[in-house]
Amino acid sequence: MQDNFKFKKALGQNFINDPKLIDKIVDSALIDKDTLVVEIGPGAGALSVRIVSKAGFTLLYEVDERLELYLLKLLKDYDNKKVIISDFLGVDVDKEISKYDYDKFYVVANLPYYITTAIITKILDMKRKPDKLVVMVQKEVADRLEAKPGSRDYGAISVYLSYFYDVKKLFDVDRNYFTPVPKVDSAVVLMERKNNIDEIDQKLFLEVIRIAFQFKRKNLRNNFKKFDLNMIAQILDKYGYSLNDRAEDLPLDVFVELTKNWK
Repeated sequence: MQDNFKFKKALGQNFINDPKLIDKIVDSALIDKDTLVVEIGPGAGALSVRIVSKAGFTLLYEVDERLELYLLKLLKDYDNKKVIISDFLGVDVDKEISKYDYDKFYVVANLPYYITTAIITKILDMKRKPDKLVVMVQKEVADRLEAKPGSRDYGAISVYLSYFYDVKKLFDVDRNYFTPVPKVDSAVVLMERKNNIDEIDQKLFLEVIRIAFQFKRKNLRNNFKKFDLNMIAQILDKYGYSLNDRAEDLPLDVFVELTKNWK
């Protein structure tokens, strides 16, 4: 990467600058030649070379067109990759990955902080969801992603993600491992796809979660007041909760059953 490269704050460009950290992240993913990998925001390619060298094929989504030639030159010795200069949030990823036939599909990335939740939500909406994600995110976001009921970090994204994935924060990353240095520390999170999950209406499920958490400090009676409180109360009672509780108290199973019985 050229020393005079002008980082774009609007794109959340904070590039990893430590080889040992790069190895630690990629090794955590356990990538092999049976794996199709999507990297979102490769930037200067710090993770990219290690990912591409291990994977069967890698799709690299980079929004900054200034980096296209740099990435192609960096990865010129590999023919098992495709650099896509486009906004990951605005493209049909399902259509692209359907062109490739691999046993496993992973996402490995240092996600731009300002759109982390939007990226994860898009991934959860995909027809073929990744079998595994190993992503670096802002530390406080990592805490929300792996949060459990009753904790202050537990929110809508915690519930929605936990329906599909087992989530675990692997390790924290000091801000000084990036160029330029961001204002916050980071963390690497592992998400592994659950097997045999209940089939429910995914859009309705997300809507029920969002309604429950819309005013986080208010109780469920207040947030659900426009809906069938009798039905909701019966389901809550079955699990030992009431309309006087808050959404942050409820485990995943309650939200799933509410969705199944929603009217």
